[in-house]
Amino acid sequence: MNHQQSEKLFAEARKTIPGGVNSPVRAFKSVGCNPIFISRAQGPYIYDADDNQYVDYVGSWGPMILGHCHPKVVEAIQQAAAGGASFGAPTEKEIVLAEMVCEAYPNIEKVRMVSSGTEATMSAIRLARGYTGRDKILKFDGCYHGHAYSLLVKAGSGLATFGVPTSPGVPADFAKHTLTAIYNDLEDAKAIIAANKGEVACIILEPIAGNMGCVAPRDGFLEGLRTLCDAEGIVLIIDEVMTGFRVAYGGAQERFGVRGDLVTLGKIIGGGLPVGAFGGKQEIMDYLSPDGGVYQAGTLSGNPLAMSAGITTLNLLKQDGFYDIIEEKSAYLSKGLSEAAANAGVPTSLQRVGGMFCTYFQAEEVFNFSDVKPETPEIFSRFFRSMLDSGINLAPSQYESGFMSAAHSTEDLDKTIEAAGKAFRSL
Repeated sequence: MNHQQSEKLFAEARKTIPGGVNSPVRAFKSVGCNPIFISRAQGPYIYDADDNQYVDYVGSWGPMILGHCHPKVVEAIQQAAAGGASFGAPTEKEIVLAEMVCEAYPNIEKVRMVSSGTEATMSAIRLARGYTGRDKILKFDGCYHGHAYSLLVKAGSGLATFGVPTSPGVPADFAKHTLTAIYNDLEDAKAIIAANKGEVACIILEPIAGNMGCVAPRDGFLEGLRTLCDAEGIVLIIDEVMTGFRVAYGGAQERFGVRGDLVTLGKIIGGGLPVGAFGGKQEIMDYLSPDGGVYQAGTLSGNPLAMSAGITTLNLLKQDGFYDIIEEKSAYLSKGLSEAAANAGVPTSLQRVGGMFCTYFQAEEVFNFSDVKPETPEIFSRFFRSMLDSGINLAPSQYESGFMSAAHSTEDLDKTIEAAGKAFRSL
C-alpha cells in the first residue's frame, strides 16, 4: 500500500508533537514502521490519509463496539452540540447516564463522571486511600491503569518489595507505595498482602487483562481476591475501562460473577468521546467531595456531548441479542485465524473473551505477563505489517487486544482470515 501522505504527515508532526504522536502506542515503534494517519471512518472501516481502506479491529481501543459513526450516535452528538458543547454546570443528561450505569452494575450505587480512564483510576485509588486511611496499593504486572504516578511502576527484586518507577518524572516516594503481584497468581497476592498487613488500601486489576494481549482470569482468581479483600478490609477496584459494556452489558463482573467495591469505566460509555467514570458502594463514594473530604474535580466532567453519545450507545447495546452477535462474530474470526495458523504450521495461542481477542505467536497459553516468550513480539511485528499491507488494521503491539464490532460483516471476517493465512505463510 502507498503511505506517502501518512509519511509526510508524520514528518510534519514530529516538528511540533513529541514523537509525532499524542499517545505513544500510535507511534508504531514496536512493530517497526511509521504510523498511518487516519482521515475518516465508517462502520468497520477506517481510511488513511492516502485513502487506503482497512478493516479495523482497534475501534479506538474498544469503544466503537457499534462500529464507527453509527448514525444514531452521530445524530445525538450533533443535536447536543447545537445546544452547547460545555457548560461547566450540571445537566439532566448526567443523571440519565449515571442511572444507566448503576442499573447495569448492581454494585455501583453512585458514580462520578470524569474525562478519561486514567482520571477514573487515579481518582478511585485516591478515594480508596481516603476511605481506608492507608497508603499502599497492589497492582498486577502487565495490567495498565493509566499514567498516574502510583501506576507507572514495576515490581521490585523480591517478594513484597516496593515498586520502582518505570518512567522518569515519577518520584520514588510515589512508587514505593505501589506493590506489584503476578497476574493470575492468587498465592503471590496473598503473600504480598500478608507481608504488608493492615497497610494496603486497595487492590486494582483488569478483570480481563487487555494490556498484555487478552488474558482471562483463571478459575478462582477473582473470587480469591474478593475473599482476600473482605478479610483484610481492602478496597477491591475492578478496572473495567476496557471491558465495561464490552464483554457483556454488565462487563466482566457480570460475566464472571465477582463484584468490586469500586469500578472504573470509560471508552464505551462515551460512545467514542473522551469519558471515564468511577463508582461503587455508597458508603465509599460518600467520602468523595463535596459530601466528603476526598477531593476530585474536572471542568469537562459530564460533558453534554459525551453524555449524549454515551446514552445513545448504551441504549443500542441493551437491545436483545446484541452481545450474542458480538460473540458469534468473534468466535468465527478466532476459529478462522487458528485454522489459518495451523495450516501454515505457525504455533499460536489465540485467546479470546467475548469481543476481545489476541494472537500470541507461541503454542503455550498466556496467563500472565512473564508467560509471553521473548521472540513473540518480534514475530507479531512481521505479522502486523503483512496484515496492514492487506488492509487489516490491528493494534500495533503484541500486548494489546483486538476488538470486534457489530458492524463487521462475514465478508470482512473472511477477508481478515484470508489475509492472516497469507501473513502466517510469510513468517
